[in-house]
Amino acid sequence: MALVLHSAANKNAYKALIAAEYSGVKVELVKNFEMGVSNKTPEFIKMNPIGKIPVLETPDGPIFESNAIARYVARSNPDGTLYGSSLIEYAHIEQWIDFSASEIDVSLGNWLYPRLGYRVYLPPAEEAAITSLKRALGALNTHLASNTYLVGHGVTLADIVMVCNLAYGFKTILTKSFTSEFPHVERYIWTLINQPNFKKIWGDFTQAESIPPVASKKPAQPKESAKPKKEEPKKEVKKEEVKPKEVVEEEEAPKPKAKNPLDLLPPSKMILDEWKRLYSNTKTNFREVAIKGFWDMYDSEGYSLWFCDYKYNDENTVSFVTLNKVSGFLQRMDLARKYAFGKMLIIGAEAPYKVKGLWLFRGTEIPQFVLDECYDMELYEWKKVDINDEAQKERVNQMIEDAEPFEGEALLDAKCFK
Repeated sequence: MALVLHSAANKNAYKALIAAEYSGVKVELVKNFEMGVSNKTPEFIKMNPIGKIPVLETPDGPIFESNAIARYVARSNPDGTLYGSSLIEYAHIEQWIDFSASEIDVSLGNWLYPRLGYRVYLPPAEEAAITSLKRALGALNTHLASNTYLVGHGVTLADIVMVCNLAYGFKTILTKSFTSEFPHVERYIWTLINQPNFKKIWGDFTQAESIPPVASKKPAQPKESAKPKKEEPKKEVKKEEVKPKEVVEEEEAPKPKAKNPLDLLPPSKMILDEWKRLYSNTKTNFREVAIKGFWDMYDSEGYSLWFCDYKYNDENTVSFVTLNKVSGFLQRMDLARKYAFGKMLIIGAEAPYKVKGLWLFRGTEIPQFVLDECYDMELYEWKKVDINDEAQKERVNQMIEDAEPFEGEALLDAKCFK
C-alpha cells in the first residue's frame, strides 16, 4: 500500500512531500481534496478525530500532525540521510524542527492570521508577535552565518521543515524590507527553495511585496440590510462579479509585452553572446586571444565594468560554506544572464577566505532590477572600473583569466557567470 496524504496543497503537506522526494519514498497526495468537506467525512474523522489536515494513511494506520508525518516519511527509507549520521546530528535536527515550530511558525501565525481575519486583531499582540519573530530570525541568522544547512553538510529534515515554515511567511507577509535585516536567512531560503526537490513541490516562488491589510468585517453588514429586497442584491452581485474580471484581464494582458529597460537602450557594438562564446572557446593563449578580444569588443557607452568585494570576509571561515555562498549568488543572478557576465574569485590558502568579483553589465550603471531583485548585491561593495586606469584594467585582465596568485594570494576557486 502506497502512503496516501490527505490534505490540501499547503506548507504542512509540502513537508512530507519534499521529505519523500529526498528519501525516495512514494507518497500520493489525494486528488480533489476540499477543505471543509473532505476533512469532515466519517472516514476522515476516524483517521483524525479533530478533523485537521494533513493526515497520512499508512499500512499500519493513520498519522496526523505535519511534523510527525514528515518524520515518518524521512525514516521510511533506512538508508536515507535526512536524520543525519550520528546521535548528535539527530538531536540537532530535532532541535531545529522544534525551534521552527515553536519560534518561527507560531510567531508568523500570531502576526499573519489576525490580519487575514482568522483571529481578533490587536495591535499590541501584533507588536509582540513581530518582536518574537525578529528574535527567532536573528538567532537563525547568526547560525546560518557560518552554516549552509542547519545540521551537517547537506539537507536534513530540519531544513525541510524550516524552509516550509519560512516559505509560507515569505509568500504571505515577510516582505523584502523586513527580511533584509537577516541576509543569511534570505540566502538560506532562496538557495534551498530553488533546489530541485523543493522546487518540484513549491513550484515558482515569489516573495510578498506588501503586508496584508487588516481584514475588515464591514462587508457582512450590507448583506443583512439587503435581505428584505431579494432582487436588488442579485443585480449588485452580478455587477461586482463582472468588474473584477475586466480588471484582471486589463492587468494581465500587458505583462507579456513588458520590456526590460535595458532592451530599450541604444544598440551597442559589443555583442555579449559573442564575448561569452570567445571566453568559453579559448583554450590556449588566453590573454592574446580572449583578453585582447574582450577589449576590442568592449563598448564603454553600452556596457560598464564593476569590481565587487564581499563585506563580511571575516565570516568566511569554512571553505565549502564560502563556496556555497558564491554559488547561491550566481544562481540568483540568473535573472540578469541576458545582460551580464561575471567572474567571482574565492581567494586564500586558509581561512578567512576573501570573495572578490568582476561584473560586466549592460548599461553604464548596475541595472536597477538586479539591485532590487538580488539581495546578494547588498552584501558586496561595488566600485565602477575606470578603464583609463591601467592598473584597474590589468586587474580586470587577471580576474577574467583567473590569474594565480591573485594580488599575492592563492585562489581557492574561481566561478564564472555567463
